Amino acid sequence: MASDVDIHHMKSALSLARRGLGRTWPNPSVGCVIVKDMCVVARARTADGGRPHAESQALEQAGILSRGSTLYVTLEPCTHHGQTPPCVDAIIAAGITRVVIGMRDVDPRVAGKSAAYLEDAGIIVTQDVLNDDCKALNTGFIQRMTQGRPFVTLKMACTIDGKIACASGESQWITGELARRHTHQVRSHHDAILVGIGTVLADDPMLSTRIDGVVHNPVRIVLDRHFKTPVDGQLVRSANDIPLWILGNKGSDAEGMLRRNGAMIHHCDPHDLDAVLKLLADQGITRVLIEGGAGIHASFLRHGLCDELLIYRAPTMLGGDAMSMIDAIGVNTLEQRYGFVRYSTQTLGDDVLEVYKRKAKG
Repeated sequence: MASDVDIHHMKSALSLARRGLGRTWPNPSVGCVIVKDMCVVARARTADGGRPHAESQALEQAGILSRGSTLYVTLEPCTHHGQTPPCVDAIIAAGITRVVIGMRDVDPRVAGKSAAYLEDAGIIVTQDVLNDDCKALNTGFIQRMTQGRPFVTLKMACTIDGKIACASGESQWITGELARRHTHQVRSHHDAILVGIGTVLADDPMLSTRIDGVVHNPVRIVLDRHFKTPVDGQLVRSANDIPLWILGNKGSDAEGMLRRNGAMIHHCDPHDLDAVLKLLADQGITRVLIEGGAGIHASFLRHGLCDELLIYRAPTMLGGDAMSMIDAIGVNTLEQRYGFVRYSTQTLGDDVLEVYKRKAKG
C-alpha cells in the first residue's frame, strides 16, 4: 500500500514527466525519482526523442547510491529489448530494493509484466500510485496504443458570442497578451500542431512556440489537398529549422518544390480525418493540437474526433455577421448535440480559458 511518502515522491516524478510533454514522442514522457534513506539521490525524465529512458538516466545519476534504494516511476519499466536494454534489467543490476509504479504500460510488449519480473528478482513492487494522474499525463500515448490515433485537442480563441473574426476577416487579436502567451505554452506540450490550407493562405502563420528560453517546437502539419502552401510563406521558409509536414493527394506538380524547400510530403486525403490521424499515429505522434478555422474545427467535431476543447474567450462581442468558431456540424435536434464535460476554467487577464473533455459514451 502506498504511503504519504510514496505519494509525495510520485508527485515529484509526475512533475518531471510533464516537462517532457511534446518532446519524447513516439515514447511517453516518464518521470523517475530514486530515494535512499529519505533523501532523493536522482531525478530524471525521458530524454527528448524518447531515449534514454527516465529510469536509466536516474540510475546513472545515482550510481552506487542506487543499491538499497527505492525507485519511483510514473510508468511501468520496460521489459523488452529495443534500441536499449530493458529498464527492469538495469534496475535489478543496480541493486534497487523497491519499485513504486504509477501506471501499467499499455504497450503489449510490456503490459503488466514488469512487476512479476522484478518480484522474481526479490524486489518489492507497489503499483498504481496516483494511477489516474499518471494515465492523464500519458493519455496521448495510451490512445495511440489502444485506438491507433493521437489524442486530439481543438483550440479556439473567440468572443463571448463565439466569434473568431469580424465579417471582414480581421482577427488579430481577439484575446489579450496573457492568453496568447498561454497558447504558446500549450503548443509546447503537444507533438504536433495542425491547420488547414485555408488558415495558411489567410494568415501566413509560423506556428512556433515563442517562449523565452524554450527552443522546442512541435511538428507543423498542414492539410493541403492540392499542395497550395506558399513556398515564400513563413511555414516553408522555416521548414529546415522546424519540421513541416504537408498532407495532400498524389499527382500535384507543386509538391516537388515544397519538398526541395524542406517540407516533408505525406500522401493522404485531407478530407479523410480517420486516415489523417492514423498516418500521424504511424509516424509516432501522440498529441496533436488543432488550430484551424471554423471549417476544420467542424470537421473534427462532426467525425467525433475531438477529445478536448480549449476555448480562450474574450469579454467582447462581434455580432451575428461575424465569423463563428465552428461551421455546421449536422445537428438538427437537441438529441444530436455534441456533449462535453467542463474540466476547468482559468482567468488569463481579461480573458477566460475553458477546458472541456469529451463526454464518455453511455
